[in-house]
Amino acid sequence: MQNGQLPAVAGSPVKKALIVDDEPLIRQQVAKALADYGFDELYEAADGSQAVALAALHKPLLTVMDVTMPVMDGITAADKMNRNPCGAIVLLTGNTDSETVSKAHDAGVHQYLMKPFKEDQLKITIDLAIHQFIEISNLRDEVAALKENLETRKLVDRAKGLLIKQGLSEPEAHRKMQKLAMNKRKSLKEVAEAILLMEG
Repeated sequence: MQNGQLPAVAGSPVKKALIVDDEPLIRQQVAKALADYGFDELYEAADGSQAVALAALHKPLLTVMDVTMPVMDGITAADKMNRNPCGAIVLLTGNTDSETVSKAHDAGVHQYLMKPFKEDQLKITIDLAIHQFIEISNLRDEVAALKENLETRKLVDRAKGLLIKQGLSEPEAHRKMQKLAMNKRKSLKEVAEAILLMEG
């Protein structure tokens, strides 16, 4: 990904961003940088509670959020937003003490930027945050796929075991399941589940 250019995100033709800060001037500064960066739709919130609601509604690719705000702080909001992650989160902070950094990390924040900041600094931080979010999302998808494959393999092995007990050899049992899958246009997992259900 090149600096200052949004990556192509599958299924998201409109690039949405959420700006969260109780200071209107900061929101204005961030909005300008995000518009220059290539975001199409910008949403604004003045506290963490509004941010959580807007994130759930609009699913922004990026959230730039202050730490210290009324009603709900940025770290608490980030934690709530990351229960159903939809995009990268950049925290704006006035301090980088180890406790704040540790809490931000635990809440799933991707990057943080010290106030006051320049527009170029924000753009670089956005690049890093979006790149990191995409990497984490890809890893999450890979883990889910591995779990699914493992689950399928266990079911297929159990179903094969039942067919072997009925007198088939292992290659015959496997071929039978593959043939059933083709004929019925089902996955091997679905065929295995059906075999196990009949025996259950």
